[in-house]
Amino acid sequence: MSTDAIVLLKEDHKEMRRLFREFEKAQEGPVSRRRKLVDEIVAALTTHTYLENEVMYPEVRKLLPDLEDDILESYEEHHVADVLCAELAAMDASDDHFVAKTTVLIENVEHHVEEEEQEWFPKVREALGRNQLQEIGERMIALRPDAPRSPSDPEAVRSARHATTA
Repeated sequence: MSTDAIVLLKEDHKEMRRLFREFEKAQEGPVSRRRKLVDEIVAALTTHTYLENEVMYPEVRKLLPDLEDDILESYEEHHVADVLCAELAAMDASDDHFVAKTTVLIENVEHHVEEEEQEWFPKVREALGRNQLQEIGERMIALRPDAPRSPSDPEAVRSARHATTA
């Protein structure tokens, strides 16, 4: 398994895309299936944004000040996702807005992922190189087992709050 931070984040992105496709297929299916998939999406996103907010973004921000604007935008995109995840976690899956809110979340995350993968990651890879990205990835791997999986987890709330003031 790679310890490269960008490879790890892209693996998360791949898993989220898989979950998004599953949700899109399940929109007309049983409410329980939509609920299960949204719970999985929310858990995956909560962990992913936590790792980026706690490790990747602060480290890149410190090492590559030229990417400050990109990082601040990413923090704000995470904030939008965090709000939607919290609302979806508390929402009944039979609510008229459940599918619409999930669709908006998916669209926002897909936009964020595309920007990261097409614009941001190449700049970071070029500037930092393999060894620094492996060190960052190792820190993310170490943090993952204890990372929050629910947007209401106090650690997720703290991380999200800190990210919007960073």
